[in-house]
Amino acid sequence: MASLRVLPGFGLSLGGTLLFASFAILLPLGALVLKAAGLSWPEFWGYVSDPRALATYRVTLLAAGAATAINLLLGLLAAWILVRYEFPGRRLLDAAIDLPFALPTAVAGIALAALTVPTGAVGALFAPLGWKIAYAFPGIVLAMTFTSLPFVVRTVQPVLADLEPHLEEAALTLGAGPFTTFRRVILPELFPALLAGGALSFVRSLGEFGAVVFIAGNLPFRTEIASLLVYIRMDEFNYPAAAALATVILGFALVFLVVMNALQARLYRRFHG
Repeated sequence: MASLRVLPGFGLSLGGTLLFASFAILLPLGALVLKAAGLSWPEFWGYVSDPRALATYRVTLLAAGAATAINLLLGLLAAWILVRYEFPGRRLLDAAIDLPFALPTAVAGIALAALTVPTGAVGALFAPLGWKIAYAFPGIVLAMTFTSLPFVVRTVQPVLADLEPHLEEAALTLGAGPFTTFRRVILPELFPALLAGGALSFVRSLGEFGAVVFIAGNLPFRTEIASLLVYIRMDEFNYPAAAALATVILGFALVFLVVMNALQARLYRRFHG
């Protein structure tokens, strides 16, 4: 008996997918790579190894790493609360998790900056201690955390919801405490999802622009991120330099995602194979 297919045949579905991917993804990225490939190696290396460019890599990587670490903790807690507890306003909180996806990043940056400047509602609490959030490195981390948190929550939440409760019950019956049960039973099941969500959060933070520029202060060698330097080079009509810098960001993100996907697949086979 022939199997029924809701979607068209394999050839048509694959062709449509490849066509969309070519126009929406491959062509723009290919144009970027070709623009950078037109440079000689000394020119390319000069653009991407400039001291100002190296400083933006450092700021971007450190801020993205800090934001991802925060998101892994907050994302796991948020997913746990949404899955394991019933409370008034739960649906509202669940919907609010996706707000950074719908909110324009420039609006998010302006709102965060208004809250965290020394005269803002949040910044005024830290100003007497000498702690600066807006127009400093913590502001960059805050903006990246805000825009990339949903990736962790939405990746972990369905996996946590599908966990079999009898595994935890068996561990508790055998005398394991709550912390041991979480560490030995729950965390191994969630770890591939946490890894995937963290990778998406990190890569999203690498390319963040709109939310960061309004809160970072954009000081060269201090709070300037790589995507902002790309924009500056384009604003200067220095398109080869912009293409070279963008290629470095693209290449790092691509290699990072490939490594994370391979590691996630290996972990999945280890725990479920």
